[in-house]
Formats: sequence, C-alpha cells, structure tokens
Amino acid sequence: MVLEVTQNGTPFVRLELPASDFAWTLGRQEGCDVRLPANEVSRVHARLTGRSGVFVLSDAGSRGGTWSNGQRLESALCLAEGDRVKIGPYQIGLVAAPTPVAQRAAPPSRVPPPSSPGPVPQPQPPPDIGEAFKNAVVLYTDECMKIKRRLHEHILAEMNLSEDALKEFADEAMKDKLETCLDATLRQFRHELPSSVTVPVFRQALLDELVGYGPLSPILRMPKVSEIMVNGPDRIFVECGGKMSETGVRFFNERHLIQIIQRIVEPLGRHVDDASPMVDARLPDGSRVNAVIPPLALDGASLTIRKFADKKLTTDDLIGFGSMTREMALFLEEAVRVRKNILVSGGTGSGKTTLLNVLSQFIPPGERVVTVEDSAELKLSHRNIVRLEARPSNTEGKGRVAIRDLVINCLRMRPDRIIVGECRGAEALDMLQAMNTGHDGSLTTAHANNPRDALARLENMVMMAGFELPSSAIREQIAAAIDLIVQQTRLPDGSRKIVAISEVTGREADVILLQDIFTFEQEGFDERGRVVGHHTATGNIPYFVDELRKSGNLKIDMSVFVPKT
Repeated sequence: MVLEVTQNGTPFVRLELPASDFAWTLGRQEGCDVRLPANEVSRVHARLTGRSGVFVLSDAGSRGGTWSNGQRLESALCLAEGDRVKIGPYQIGLVAAPTPVAQRAAPPSRVPPPSSPGPVPQPQPPPDIGEAFKNAVVLYTDECMKIKRRLHEHILAEMNLSEDALKEFADEAMKDKLETCLDATLRQFRHELPSSVTVPVFRQALLDELVGYGPLSPILRMPKVSEIMVNGPDRIFVECGGKMSETGVRFFNERHLIQIIQRIVEPLGRHVDDASPMVDARLPDGSRVNAVIPPLALDGASLTIRKFADKKLTTDDLIGFGSMTREMALFLEEAVRVRKNILVSGGTGSGKTTLLNVLSQFIPPGERVVTVEDSAELKLSHRNIVRLEARPSNTEGKGRVAIRDLVINCLRMRPDRIIVGECRGAEALDMLQAMNTGHDGSLTTAHANNPRDALARLENMVMMAGFELPSSAIREQIAAAIDLIVQQTRLPDGSRKIVAISEVTGREADVILLQDIFTFEQEGFDERGRVVGHHTATGNIPYFVDELRKSGNLKIDMSVFVPKT
C-alpha cells in the first residue's frame, strides 16, 4: 500500500508503507515522519500506525483537528483503501501502488520507520547573550556609571527625596513628576551624556535605576531569560536556553543592590535587613525571588529570580523540544486519565514544575483540583480549582503556615485531585496518606537524581514527620501510593528531557520494585556540544495498562510499548 498526500487537489507526496509494524507521526515540524509544512497543521498533528496490514490513524491533540467525511475524528480511524482524511490543506488516503515508489514526488524529510534509528531531535540553540546585552558595553562602563550616579543623585536632590522615598512613585501621578524632572535633567547635562548610546536608551536605564529594579529591569523584560542570578553588585548572570552567561551589567555598589532587593520584596509584604537577612517571595507576574544579604552572604548580597514563561507549554511543545516522544506523552495522558499517582523527580532547574503543569492539563475538566505550593508556580486552566500557598513567619516569628498544614486542610475541601508543588519534608507523609485514602490521581514533585533515589528520599521525608514508623511500614505506604515516577533531568548542553518513566510494581521483602517503561539513551555529543541520544520503550508493559487492556478501558495503542531498534 501507498500513503498518498495531495494538497488542494495537487499531488504532494506518495510514500510506500512498510510491510513491518510501524508508527509514523504527521505534522508541521521537522522530524515528523510525514512532514506537512502548512500553518493550519500542528507541529505533531496525527499519528499513523501499521500492524499486520491494519493501518490506524489518530489525531494527536491538534488545534485544527483531523477530519473524515466532514466529521472531526474523536477516536482512532481504521484506514481502508479509498478513504480520504483531511489535515489542513492536505488530503490523505491509502491507494494501491501502481507505480514504483522511486517515481513518487520528492517527499519532505521524514524519519525512517521504527526498524531503523531516526534522527535525534535537538534543542534550539540559545540566543546570543552578547547581542541581547550589547548596550551593557557602554551603559556599565566606569565613566557611564559615574554619570548615571551623578544624575541619579541630582534628581533626588531636585525633588527633595531620599532613596527610600522612591517607593512612592508607584503612583502614576508621582511617576509623571519624576519623569518631568528626569527629562529636564537630561537636557541640562546633555553635553555629558555618552555619545555611544542614544538618549532614549540612557533615559530608560536611568528611569530603571530610579523607580524600577535597576539593571535587572531590562533583563526581566527579556522573554527568553529564564533565571537571573546576582552574586554581588558587579556579577550578574542569566540562564537562557539552558545556558548560563554573564551579562556585564552591574549595580552602583552593595548598598544599591540591597536597596533594589528591598524595592522588590517590600511591596510583597516582606522585609530584608540584618535581623532577617534571607527572604523568599513571589513577584506579581509569578516569578520566584530569593535574596540573601550579609552576614549570611559572605561575598555581598545574593539575589536569584526564576522567571516563568507567559505561554503555558503543552505536550506538543515538549515533544518539539525533544523532552519526550509522542508515545511517552500518550502514555502519561493515559496514566493521568485513569487516576494514577505520579511523582515527578529531578534536580533544581530540570523542568519539574513545567512537566507538572503539562500533566495537569490531562486532568478532566469536571474534576475538582486543589494545589498546594510553597511558592505558587502552577498555572492550571481548570474552573473548579483551589490554589493554596504556604506562608512564612512574620518579623516577629509568628503566622507561619507550612505546606503540611495546607495538605492536611485540603483533605477537608472535597478534592478529586491533589497537586503538591514539591514535597520537601514532613508533608510527604500526609501526601502519601491522601493517595492511599481515596485521592487517586494526585501529582507531586521531589528532588532526586533517579527513580530509585526518589523512593529513598520519600522515605527520609516521611521520617521527618516525627513518627517512629518502621522502615517496612513506610515502604509499604510508598509502594501502595506511588504508581509512576517520571525522572526529569537537565543535560550538560542545557536541554531538559525525561530520562526515565518507571512504574512502581510492588514490594518484595524490604525492597520497592521498579520497572522502566521508557528511557533516554544518550549516545554522545555532536560537533556543537549538544547531547545526542534517543528515547525508547523498554518493552515492559505496565501492570495497570495490561489490566485496562483486558477490561476494554485502554485508550492507547499497545504499540507505544514496542522498543524501537
């Protein structure tokens, strides 16, 4: 048989279907087995599988849908000769091959069938940090910093203000007065302004120093920067595309840095000083802020800001990034659908929260979801949702509400699903108990290097609860509560990938049993230093999937568990 694709009635490509079992992807992005380069087509739009001469087409969660006979596909379609399926401007069908395959139209690049290894998806290279901070070469030279400092102090003197009084300029009317004074000052000192930078750029930099977050303001406005790390007044680093780079921007001095830190945290009801030298907070846009000042920070005040993308990522995005495969996404969706308890494990900055957000999208819209977080990062689109956030103690050491308190409380809120942003301590016991007492389908994350370590860490966190439980009882609780462990890792090239999906299969003696369902096999590095490797199924069939298959409640093709050799 031949897969025939036409575009608006014009022949586009003819591809011979393999005689052996196969699984192809159809979509817009490079790397799809059948590439359909049109804007109406999703990155990964549909999936075509063949087994024993039976060909099945299913939609892959596309925006525009896959259509047959004027109706949108809601389930898999068994293709027969003569059937026509519409994807965007393309019509797809099966025909007998009257001509040799060599005569087919030149096809777009496609991955060979699973019998041969295909190309490895690679992460996009990070943007040129040097280009992004090209103005830093001028704006943060010693000469320019002196001019900015002079104008800064001149404006404060003209308006009879102190540095601390700048907090009042959150009011728009007061901010207008400041900008008027700023423009007058720039006209007065125009002969001293650096010739290598435009006046609008210099004006914005000075305005950021006065009422913004100083040199951090332009960085915060850059959408592709994911993390900002300040190690003292003159060492500011950013992470972009998984790569870390020094920016070249700096503060006037240590005092200026601490003032900016206070300007960030005080509107959030937090304070930092010698008596309280460490603070953890969240900006209005959801960015997470951590600051430590001397005497705890030995080399000067430290500030870390983790930004979160405005756009909520989907499985298509993660597949496009090479973080997972379509088969893995389908399996995880099935696991969430049938209410399996999932633990996302990984290191700092590995993408645990991002993956948790993606998994939460698989929760049916009619269910009630309660989220518990130390610092609110999850972005769920469900209507019936309650978001809870822990609270630290105030300056008097009172008013603290821990995650554990919120987990216990949320059990009284009639949740269908409980999502704990991160288990760090004693709340792990309450989370496990919830999973074992009717709150199936719960999700959480933990810091660990591999699935086996994640189980050990859970055991240690349960011990923090203060109950003298025997190890066997704790392990029995863990084995009964956790169904899947998804290991997320940030690789040396900065890319973030799921490196293992493991099923907890039970307990034998004092050992919790695990079996890998999917793994990532790293093969080395290419000439650009990017990790080369591929995801593959191990051939192990999850216990719950086998049960679903026997009961007729399985929504995915069993071929996703077939290893690609």
